[in-house]
Amino acid sequence: MMGLFSSATSGLKASTHRPRGGSMEDKMPEDTEPDDTSILFVYPLSTMFYYSPHDADHDDSECRDENEGSIISSLISQLRVGMDLSKVTFPTFVLEPRSMLERITDFMSHPDLIFGAEDCPDPEERFIRVLQYYLAGWHIKPKGVKKPYNPVLGEFFRCRYDYPDGSKGFYIAEQVSHHPPVSAFYYISPENKVAILGELRPKSKFLGNSVSTVMEGENRVLLMGRPEDGEYVISMPNMYARGILWGKMVLELGDSCTAKNERNGLSAELQFKTKGYFSGTYNAVAGRIRRGNTDSGELTGKWSHVMEYKNAKGEKRVLFDVDKDGAKIAPKFVPPENEQEANESRRYAHFRFPLWSQLII
Repeated sequence: MMGLFSSATSGLKASTHRPRGGSMEDKMPEDTEPDDTSILFVYPLSTMFYYSPHDADHDDSECRDENEGSIISSLISQLRVGMDLSKVTFPTFVLEPRSMLERITDFMSHPDLIFGAEDCPDPEERFIRVLQYYLAGWHIKPKGVKKPYNPVLGEFFRCRYDYPDGSKGFYIAEQVSHHPPVSAFYYISPENKVAILGELRPKSKFLGNSVSTVMEGENRVLLMGRPEDGEYVISMPNMYARGILWGKMVLELGDSCTAKNERNGLSAELQFKTKGYFSGTYNAVAGRIRRGNTDSGELTGKWSHVMEYKNAKGEKRVLFDVDKDGAKIAPKFVPPENEQEANESRRYAHFRFPLWSQLII
């Protein structure tokens, strides 16, 4: 498996490592309901908190019994402000029955947004199509108060996508480091001339009434029908679980991330806005697209609802509408467990969960 990633990523430039921070301050939202339940994408402590507003579906929330609540209270009592949470172990009732390696496939759910992008003659339009793919992945969320389980070193997940036009996509991800946790992934659809690869390196800290997760790592998109474009490189926003000790539990995306296509001189600075004490809204995102030193358009909206793009002429269009297009998720096909290798995520889960139940609960 390690050799597979070495060959798959050969010829690609190494990602630029840069420390990122931002809204690390501890805060509690005011008594305004979030517009939508927030996704849980990383696997340190912040992923165990999943808040559902009053109008959410019943399966988007989960009630803990008295015993479960006491276990979580005991767990939190052992934490200290500033503590690194990468080595914290959790009871099974807060675990989603899938690995972080499988959770990453949520970003492959709307391939139609990027397929055919190489046919666009305008480099700026190709850049916008890549942004559409990236932004459309955030609305997908798990059911209930769950976190994906931590993959072990060498664990991997693979699946196949069969698209309506007969084309296919293939995805594989591996845990290449356990401490610190690093998940590497690779997706390719040969007929559609798209490859997506990258890595996630989450770093979480306990901040008192909140948990911050700095999301290091990048997505790198290749339009194989446009080799002259080179890579489209996109970083990740950070995540904040608010109100974990008192007040409302809310998970927010926050701070900035960047998207760049150096060959064509295109870039975008995206701001994922956290809600203020007395104003603002949940799940807002805004950004500007630049070509060289010139602004060519702006993006606004909510990643949980509707996002729009307005070009320099003032013309608007919808980039993604969750209510209209959010349910059009490409299904994935996973080999039967009896055909999987011992260290594949779904097969390994059968061993992992009974063992953790005995050790922790």
